[in-house]
Amino acid sequence: MYLITGCAGFIGFHVCNYLLKKKIKVIGVDSLNKYYSINFKRDRLNTLKKNKNFKFYKIDISKKKDIENLFKKYKFHYIFHIAAQPGVMYSYKNPSSYKKNNIDATKIVVDLIEKYKTKQFIFVSSSSVYGDQKKYPIKENFLLKPINYYAKTKIACENLVQKKLSGLDISTKIVRPFTVYGPYGRPDMLILKLLSKINKNENIEIFDHGNQIRDFTYVDDIAKMIFRLSKRKNKSVKIFNLCASNPVSINQAVKILKNKLKKDFKISYKKKRKGEMKKTFGSNNKVQKYINFKKFTNIKKGINETTEWFLNYSKKKNIY
Repeated sequence: MYLITGCAGFIGFHVCNYLLKKKIKVIGVDSLNKYYSINFKRDRLNTLKKNKNFKFYKIDISKKKDIENLFKKYKFHYIFHIAAQPGVMYSYKNPSSYKKNNIDATKIVVDLIEKYKTKQFIFVSSSSVYGDQKKYPIKENFLLKPINYYAKTKIACENLVQKKLSGLDISTKIVRPFTVYGPYGRPDMLILKLLSKINKNENIEIFDHGNQIRDFTYVDDIAKMIFRLSKRKNKSVKIFNLCASNPVSINQAVKILKNKLKKDFKISYKKKRKGEMKKTFGSNNKVQKYINFKKFTNIKKGINETTEWFLNYSKKKNIY
């Protein structure tokens, strides 16, 4: 039995979908908070609910009693803790949400995993923990240099996981995804935000003049890697970058988008924003060797598939 926290979120939804295609029984929990459209999250959930092997519980995991009731009801062999308060800019506006939904919630989940002796646990962290580095590609043993509060909360969560679960007979892994994109992505993420503004003929703002470098990683690849990692047993806590290791500039990504849409659009270039990293570029050597995962989705193919999904979805829905 698999427990997936944050099942109505972007990565959580795709991980659930991947497991269900393998005919695996999944319990999904989500608080359905208002950081972005609840209707959009419900759309993701409705897709998952079509599968008889999926069961959903609306639970705020920062409230221990509610989530512990699930641990008592089910025997979870695998837990993927994906639920989190995302977003860099929002962390400056509402830091208390990040403490509650990231640090406090993770402590509760980890305490329950220790108490109920789950066999496999994967904590989904973020590449933002690295901050801006001087050497690339970034390896898992690099010094962490967070430049925003969101990243600091993810490091606090990683420390909780390592402190509590190291030395126990629980296969624990911490994964750090890099710039994840794809269908059903969050409306505040770059590719989907661009598509939405183009669709509405709205002004498009790109910060740092589009010179930022991003290690775009397709969400289906992330789901596959997380699943494969859950099938490997380990004693000490292991940390993995989840990335395509093939970074491109924001301007290059915009160019691919323009070619796919076959239309031009105006862009207002702005200065760099506080808290945003200049470059994300991870090494995927460790995860490739560990789970023999070598076929990553090409950025052009990934953006094209995301665009096709968006054009089809936006005809039916008004989320974006």
